[in-house]
Amino acid sequence: MAAAVRLGAAVMFVRNLDRSVNFYTEVLGLAVTDRSPTAALLGEDDGPQLVLRAFGENATHPLGALGVQYLVWQTDSRDDLDRRTELLRQRSAYRDTHNTASGVTVEGRDPDDLVLMLGYRRPGEPTLRSLPARVYAW
Repeated sequence: MAAAVRLGAAVMFVRNLDRSVNFYTEVLGLAVTDRSPTAALLGEDDGPQLVLRAFGENATHPLGALGVQYLVWQTDSRDDLDRRTELLRQRSAYRDTHNTASGVTVEGRDPDDLVLMLGYRRPGEPTLRSLPARVYAW
């Protein structure tokens, strides 16, 4: 049997590094573990990491319509999801909440208007059971 594979890190190109670092450290609670004038590494020692790379205020998404569209971040409790949802509301970054039998997913937008999904799954429930309707929204 092959070993399980999990996401180690994601790389995002952003317009303004300071603005994006502030957003992801506050909303996701990620720590800055390394930083240069144009990039930052956020994350936990044993958890997923996020690399932010600044490309300037006029940058476009280099992949166009192809590539990763968004990541779904998971919380450990419904209370934590509600707390993070409030942080999105305070930043005017909240968009919608989706309830299912297995859990709740909150949609927000980061400072560059990129989709941010936060989810809570009830104990014993898989992250996804079927294709999310959001995948057809583009």
